[in-house]
Amino acid sequence: MTRLAQTERSELCDLALQLGEDQPTLCGDWTVKDLVVHLVLRERSPAAVGILVPPLSGLTDAASRRLARTDFAVLVERLRGGPPRWSPVALPPVDAAVNTLEYLVHHEDVRRAQPTWSTRDLDDSAERAVWRALHPMAKVLTRPVPAGVVLEDSVSGSRLSASRGAGQTVVRGRPSEIALYLFGRKEQADVEVTGDAAGTVDETPLGL
Repeated sequence: MTRLAQTERSELCDLALQLGEDQPTLCGDWTVKDLVVHLVLRERSPAAVGILVPPLSGLTDAASRRLARTDFAVLVERLRGGPPRWSPVALPPVDAAVNTLEYLVHHEDVRRAQPTWSTRDLDDSAERAVWRALHPMAKVLTRPVPAGVVLEDSVSGSRLSASRGAGQTVVRGRPSEIALYLFGRKEQADVEVTGDAAGTVDETPLGL
C-alpha cells in the first residue's frame, strides 16, 4: 500500500509545477518555491538543524538562499525523489512518522492559498493514517493552550486527549482537518470547536 506521506509528496509536487513558483502559500509570505526549498533542505542538508534549533537558524537561512538559486523544476523533481538513501527518513516507518503530517499540511498550504480551493475528501484509510500520526503530536501541538483539549475523529468517533487544564474543549472533524487546525491553519480548517474554553483554544496560536 502506498504510504500517505508518499502520495501527498507526489501530489504537492504536481500542484507546485501546475501553479508555478511565484504562487502564494499559507506559510506567511512564502511562495511555492520558498516552500519547496524548505522541504528539500529539510531532508537533504545538515543545515536544516536551524529549523528546530533557533540559534542556528542563520545556517538554515543561508543554505536556503543558496538552494533557491536552483531552477524551480529541478528543485521539485529533487523533492519528488524523496530523501537520499543515507537518510533515516528513507526508511518507510520513519517516513510515515515524520512526513505524513508534514506533507499533508504543506500540500494544503499550497491548495488552500488559491482562491478556488475546496475541501478534499480523503478516503478512510488516509484519514486513519492521519489520526495515527496525530497521536504522538497532539500534546506537543496543543502545549500553548491553557485548557483541556480533546480531539474527536468525526469519521470513527474516536477521541484523543491532547491537553489538560481548566475546562474542556472538543475539536471535532476529520483527522486531516484537525491536523490543519492544530498546525495553525485555523481559518482554513473545517472543524467544530465546542466546550468551556472554545474561545481560548481558538485564540491561542498553535503550530510548531
